[in-house]
Amino acid sequence: MKNYQKGIWNLDDLVRNPTRQTFDKKIKEIEKQAEKFAKNKSQLKPNISSNKFLQLLHDIEDITEKSSKIGGYAGLKFSEDTQSDEATALLTRISQFGSRIENKMLFFDLWWKKQVDEKNAKRLIRDAGDLSEYLRYKRLVAKYALTEPEEKIINTLDVTGISALVKIYDKITNAFTYTVNINGKKKTMGREQLTTLVRNKNPKIREAAYKSLLTKYQDNKGVIGQIYQNIALNWKNEGIDIRGFRNPISIQNISNDVDDKTIEVMLQVCKKNAPVFQKYFKQKAKRVGVKKLRRYDLYAPSKKSADEKNYTFDQGTKLVLDSLNKFSPKIAEYASRIFNENHVDYSLRHGKRDGAFCSTPLPYITPFVLINYTGKSRDVFTLAHEIGHAVHSVAASEKSILISDAPLPLAETASTYSELLLYDNISSQISDAEKSTMLSDKIDDFYATIGRQSFFTLFEIEAHNQIANSITVDEISNIYRNNLKEQFGNSIDISDDFGIEWSCIPHFYHSPFYCYSYSFGNLLAVSLFQTYKNEGDRFVSTYTDILSAGGSQKPEKLLKEHGLDISKAKFWQSGFDYIKKQVDDLAKL
Repeated sequence: MKNYQKGIWNLDDLVRNPTRQTFDKKIKEIEKQAEKFAKNKSQLKPNISSNKFLQLLHDIEDITEKSSKIGGYAGLKFSEDTQSDEATALLTRISQFGSRIENKMLFFDLWWKKQVDEKNAKRLIRDAGDLSEYLRYKRLVAKYALTEPEEKIINTLDVTGISALVKIYDKITNAFTYTVNINGKKKTMGREQLTTLVRNKNPKIREAAYKSLLTKYQDNKGVIGQIYQNIALNWKNEGIDIRGFRNPISIQNISNDVDDKTIEVMLQVCKKNAPVFQKYFKQKAKRVGVKKLRRYDLYAPSKKSADEKNYTFDQGTKLVLDSLNKFSPKIAEYASRIFNENHVDYSLRHGKRDGAFCSTPLPYITPFVLINYTGKSRDVFTLAHEIGHAVHSVAASEKSILISDAPLPLAETASTYSELLLYDNISSQISDAEKSTMLSDKIDDFYATIGRQSFFTLFEIEAHNQIANSITVDEISNIYRNNLKEQFGNSIDISDDFGIEWSCIPHFYHSPFYCYSYSFGNLLAVSLFQTYKNEGDRFVSTYTDILSAGGSQKPEKLLKEHGLDISKAKFWQSGFDYIKKQVDDLAKL
C-alpha cells in the first residue's frame, strides 16, 4: 500500500486548473444552463409527458453536479487553510453563486410540490425509475407546505422570530465565562476549556467545573428559560397548529423520512435498556476508585488506564483497511480508493480546519477525508469512522446525485460499523490492560451517542407537551431531573443542581428532536453488527446492498427488503444485546 509523506489531499478530480479564469468560465457555463432550464417554466403542466419530465430531472442533475463540483472544491480548499484570503474569497463567491442558481431553479420544486395533482404525480413517480424516492419525499414534505405567500411571510418573520431567539440564546451563552478554583488558584475560562475539566483526574476539579457551568445557567434561567419556552411554543404553533403535523417530534421524523412508530419503538427500547448503562456506571465507579459515581464523575478517567499506544498514519491506515478486509474485501477495496487516489488530508497544519469529516461532492468521484492525525488510538478510530462514511458514498456511487446521500438516520451506519470492525480487529492484538481502557472508552461512547441522546429526546417530548400547557422554568428543570433519575437509577448520585442542565444543551434550542438521530444511527449500526455476529458471512451482501442504496429508498422499506424490521423492538434490542456483552466482558478484564 502507498505510504504518504505529504499528508495533504489532491483536489485535481474536482478542478484541475483552479485559476480565476477557470472559475469564471465554469460559473458562466452553469448560469447559462440554469437560464435555459428556466425557459421550461411554461411547459410545466400536470399532464406533462414522462419523457419530458425525466429530461427536466436530468437537467437538474447535470446543473447540480457541475455546481457541486466547484462548490466542493471551494469548501475543501477553505478547510485545507481557513486563514487563506484566497480560499475564503473563493468560498464566498461560490456560495453566492450557488444561491443564485438555487433561486433560478426554485420554480420547478414549487410546481412539483404544490401544482401537480395526485393522479399525475403517481404517474410521474412510477415512470421516474431510481428518482422515484426523490420525488416521493418532496411530495410528502409538500403536504405540510403552505401557499407561497404564507411561506414568504413565515420566512420573513422567522428572521426576527424563531431565528432571532436562537441567535440571542447563542449570544448570551457564548459570552458566558466560568471561574474555577484549580489547586488554590482561580481561573476564568470559556465553555470549551471548562468541558475539558469534567474529565480531570481530580474529583474536586470535576465538581467545581460542573458547578461553575450549572450555576451560570441557573443564574440566567429567567431569560434562557423563556427563550426555550418560546421556541417550543413556536414549534407547536407553526408545526402542529398551522402546518398540520401530528405531534412535535413528527416534524423531525418527516424531515428524516422515518415513521413515528419506528422512532417511538426505538426510544422505548433505549428506555427499557437503561439498566445496561447503569450496570456499566457501577463498574466504572470501581475503575475511578470511588464507592459510587456522582453525576460530576460521569466522564472521570480510570485510575488504571493503560498507557496510550501511538500509531503512525501508515500503521493506522493499515489497521483500518485490514479490519474492513476481514469483513469484506470488496468494502476494503472501496476504502483503499480514498488512500490510493490521495484523497486524504491528515497532516497537522496551522490554519487547517479542526476535527474530521468526509466530503462527497459528486457520487462518481472518490470522497475526500480530512482528519487531524496525532497518532493516538482515538485518531485511528476517527479515521475508521470517516473512511466508513467514504465507503458508504463509494457503494452508492452509481446513484444519481439527487438520491446518492443516505437519509440522516442512515448516515452514521457505515461510519459506526467501521469503528466496530476496527475494535473487533484491534482488541485481539493488544494487552488486557489496553483492551480494558479501550473497551471502557467504547462503552462511554455508546452511552454518549445512544443512551444519553435517547433520554434527551424523551425529555424533549415531555417538555414540549408540558410547555404547551404553560409551565414554569423550574417545572421544566423538574422534568429534566426526573429524566436523569430514570436514566441513571441508583447507579449515580444526582445533585439538584443538574436540574438546569437541559438549558446547557444547544441542540434543544437549535434543532428540537435532532438528538435521536444520534441514537438511531449508532444503535442501527450496532444492531447490524450484532446481526453480522449472528449470521456471519451471509450478512456481508446484505450490508453492501444497504450501503449501495444511498438515499434511493425510505429506511424502513430498504431494511425490510433485507429481512430487518426497524419498526419492531426485537431489532433494536439486538444492538443492546451487543452493548450488554461488552459491559459483561469489561467486568472480566
